[in-house]
Amino acid sequence: MPDLTGRTTSAASVGGAAAKAAGAPAAAATAAATAARDSDDTSPLLSRRAWLGLAWGAFSAASAAALAATGRFMFPNVLNEPPQQFKAGFPNEYGMGVDERWKEKFGVWIVRIPDEDVEPHGSGFYALITVCTHLGCTPNYLSAENKFKCPCHGSGYRLTGINFEGPAPRPLERARIVLADDGQILVDKSKHYQYELGQWTDPEAFLKSA
Repeated sequence: MPDLTGRTTSAASVGGAAAKAAGAPAAAATAAATAARDSDDTSPLLSRRAWLGLAWGAFSAASAAALAATGRFMFPNVLNEPPQQFKAGFPNEYGMGVDERWKEKFGVWIVRIPDEDVEPHGSGFYALITVCTHLGCTPNYLSAENKFKCPCHGSGYRLTGINFEGPAPRPLERARIVLADDGQILVDKSKHYQYELGQWTDPEAFLKSA
């Protein structure tokens, strides 16, 4: 088809020009995206910038974990164990026999006995540690049978703490028991007394009644 200047223009050439014009924006966008990537980026999945971001994130996470571990080392968990010393009230607050009021909180029985038939010191108090000498279980006081009985393997102890049945190899241990300045009974579990070592005769292993 001749145009105004006498040149012949075909429909195909018109269509080709239109296609070129339409494809130009797409080609420009592709070129811009390619130019945006670093010239030395050869990864088919992530750009160099993405790899750097990923590496930096991993480094930050590792640093945070290291700081957390250091914090746990500097500030270890504290076990809330009961105090080794405690005041157990006044002597006149106790009747004869085994008192269990401190068993759960402090792991101690306070026993009051009336005369020398049970204890050579005479009437008074002693504090028994509530730990079986076999494998460390906590015995129960059986008032009907007048004894301590371990529920784990059957060890039995008399009210004095002397073992007489089961696999327990030795008597229960006693704790230091004295009068505090204010007249209350003071029990000190940091100091133990063992029968087989002759330590029950120590004055602070037994508190005489006034």
